[in-house]
Amino acid sequence: MSHSFHNLYSHDFVRLSVAVPRCRVADPLHNAAETIALAQQAAAQGAALVAFPELGLSAYTCDDLFHQRALLDGCLTALAQIVEASRGIGAAMIVGLPLRVDHQLFNCAAVVAGGRIQGVVPKSYLPNYGEFYEARQFSAADEAISSTIELLGQSVPFGANLLFQAENLPLFKFHIEICEDVWVPIPPSSFAALAGATVLVNLSASNVIVGKADYRHQLVGQQSARCLAAYLYSSAGRGESTTDLAWDGQALIYENGEMLAEAERFQDESHLIFADVDLERLSRERMRTTTFGQSSRRHKDEVARFRTVRFALELPTHRVLPLERNVARFPYVPSNPQLRDKRCNEVYNIQVQALVQRLSSSGIKKVVIGVSGGLDSTHALLVCAKAMDRLQLPRTNILAVTMPGFATSSRTLLQARALMDFVGCSASEIDIRPSCIQMLKDIGHPYSEGKEEYDITFENVQAGERTNHLFRLANHHNGIVIGTGDLSELALGWCTYGVGDHMSHYNVNASVPKTLITHLVRWVAESRQFGETDSAVLLAVVNTEISPELVPGKSGDEAPAQITQNVIGPYELQDFNLYYTLRFGFAPAKVAFLSHHAWQDRNAGQWPDETHVARNQYELKDIKHNLGIFLRRFFQTSQFKRTCVPNAPKVGSGGSLSPRGDWRAPSDSEATVWLENLKTVPDA
Repeated sequence: MSHSFHNLYSHDFVRLSVAVPRCRVADPLHNAAETIALAQQAAAQGAALVAFPELGLSAYTCDDLFHQRALLDGCLTALAQIVEASRGIGAAMIVGLPLRVDHQLFNCAAVVAGGRIQGVVPKSYLPNYGEFYEARQFSAADEAISSTIELLGQSVPFGANLLFQAENLPLFKFHIEICEDVWVPIPPSSFAALAGATVLVNLSASNVIVGKADYRHQLVGQQSARCLAAYLYSSAGRGESTTDLAWDGQALIYENGEMLAEAERFQDESHLIFADVDLERLSRERMRTTTFGQSSRRHKDEVARFRTVRFALELPTHRVLPLERNVARFPYVPSNPQLRDKRCNEVYNIQVQALVQRLSSSGIKKVVIGVSGGLDSTHALLVCAKAMDRLQLPRTNILAVTMPGFATSSRTLLQARALMDFVGCSASEIDIRPSCIQMLKDIGHPYSEGKEEYDITFENVQAGERTNHLFRLANHHNGIVIGTGDLSELALGWCTYGVGDHMSHYNVNASVPKTLITHLVRWVAESRQFGETDSAVLLAVVNTEISPELVPGKSGDEAPAQITQNVIGPYELQDFNLYYTLRFGFAPAKVAFLSHHAWQDRNAGQWPDETHVARNQYELKDIKHNLGIFLRRFFQTSQFKRTCVPNAPKVGSGGSLSPRGDWRAPSDSEATVWLENLKTVPDA
């Protein structure tokens, strides 16, 4: 087993921790012991950083005790113990304490790592309203005179403008603000993010009142999203004085607006939370979101004020360190049933609304659609039906045609007929075999002479004849052809170019992946989108093996001779590969690492409703093999098909492959660099 591949730090992740110690008011040595014990636990779990609450060495609720020399000296002694202990602790620690600097007292956060104090950050905004009276004891950061201080025999950078850079983890640059700093209209962390900080840390005390915990979620989540950063939030818990206040010990870790970890509130004992943050994802989001760079330039004066403190971390890179993070097997499909239903409802309505607009703006009242009895055409037909309802046009304006060919099974043919009846559209059936035989005869294909030669020409003649019929029907009835091909097929080039299923007047499915279409059809059935009508036919389609049905099977054998996923790989894996390649641009080795984590046995129960989801697990060698198929098809052999695709609505942040939207790429690209990177992935 490759330790490097199976270590999260090899893939630009960093394990971060937030600690909530049980403190004692005005007992720095006790609090230092708790701090050291928690830091040791965090480091043992592979964390690179552990953040503690505001004024954690003294406790926050000391009030005028902060002006007592004994307490301030005790905090320095406690800090010295933490600095000494840090020599044997791989993780950096951020601890809160009061510090005297230039005859002023500051509420500070000290960064300790490798036996040194790397820097000290004073609080910028001091609340002096409601239950808070911090200006009574402390000075704000902008009142500081010195930018470097002597502390415990060390020369230490001092100021609210410090960024901390881990030299051996280039994307890991963090900034610290303290409690109230994030509650102001423009938090200091906003400028720090523009200056390059990928991780924002808040040392907070924050007493609890009704509703405050939910507001902290909103505050932290939005700040992490706006700054395209990770955000760690600590808060004081059990042990703070309850003279007038109460404390819940809320701890949060967010990444770009998504919560990764949260502590159980109101715990009696000291505790930690962990999260593995994807630094590359944050970096790529900033690179992709060009307005982030524009903001940096607009605020260049504030950005220029920051100083970077560089130091080395003892990262646990020489052992297997698995990812401890939920990675969805189906990134396009929420695992939570309620969220899944909400996603399906929104995607369906986006598709319907887009088609309604296209028909309204063009003045066309009819659509033509080929119905195969498979997933994609079924869902496209359902979108057409709802669009007609919205336009208050009869569903008979949908001219649905099923076109059996040489390999059409009785199952899909019966399903196609039942679907058209279920929807109530105009239904017709055209046997394309005579016209296909004529075409094969015209070009001199051996099949027209009775030979069983089922080559690509044989297959594409059928696809071309179907599309040709649809376009001529659209001409004849003054309608438009609705495309049915999905995002997964476009990514893999699994469509017949030109006069084939690649082409239509408007494609409602083009940015919807196969894994999501499966759930969309099921959702339409189960949510009774078409009233109380029996929708058993929709569920039958969901359970039908995916096949192009172009090559005949053995005589009398109803099983399809072609199984799509045997050729291009399982859609559930290829949709995973597509998401992380298209949405984030990750290298194949990282995609494989994430996929292996997602498809391990221990994640098999991540779906609340397993009846709707395949329970497959994949070994690393299978993931590597199918990723290789994806890379060749996506980067090298099929881009020319995507360069000229019909109009289609984008439905999700996972991206589309339209050259007018998310994806512009050369048709003559090589896949060499991606395949070379894939070689670094071990087989186990």
